[in-house]
Amino acid sequence: MGGAENIITVSRISKYFGEKAVLDDINLEIRKGEFVTILGPSGCGKTTLLRLIAGFQTPTEGVIKIGGKDITQTPPHKRNVNTVFQKYALFPHLNVFNNVAFGLKLKKQPSAVIEKKVKQALKTVGMTDYEYRDVDSLSGGQQQRVAIARAIVNEPEVLLLDEPLAALDLKMRKDMQMELKEMHRSLGITFLYVTHDQEEALTLSDRIVVMSEGRI
Repeated sequence: MGGAENIITVSRISKYFGEKAVLDDINLEIRKGEFVTILGPSGCGKTTLLRLIAGFQTPTEGVIKIGGKDITQTPPHKRNVNTVFQKYALFPHLNVFNNVAFGLKLKKQPSAVIEKKVKQALKTVGMTDYEYRDVDSLSGGQQQRVAIARAIVNEPEVLLLDEPLAALDLKMRKDMQMELKEMHRSLGITFLYVTHDQEEALTLSDRIVVMSEGRI
């Protein structure tokens, strides 16, 4: 497998909290455009691994590369990745449009560009015509879609998803699984997804990485 194919390379990563190894010598390669799910029980280290790739934590040992570049110490906003969490973390004082536009405004993009990109992102997640709604007036599923739109509008190379459907009821979760799969296909970006739900992992993924006690 050629190194050029790999969008993410995790080499010999360990993470200690005090004496405890949360991650123990992890190696993982993810190819460009793949939908990879990290599956495992609570406390197995899967979320820690995701946070290391996102840049919210730094490893005790090892190297993480994105697109062939060592980003082990690079801060989150300088990595071409975006994260969608279980808690949607939308800004309650901003409407849907401004939530999605937030990252683009930070990058000082022209307003015509922002308008176009936000509309496209909302269309991708099936939320056209919701631009000027308050986020508080949306259902859980709709809020999660807005959170996904906010992540994909920045055109990241990698989308990291940390149990993004866990808070939804069963029917909505099933619907969103299908939509995520569809989004992955249409966007062509790499998805790295974390879940403890085996069925969800099997439904969504090209490849499943099973973790237990800090190891793959």
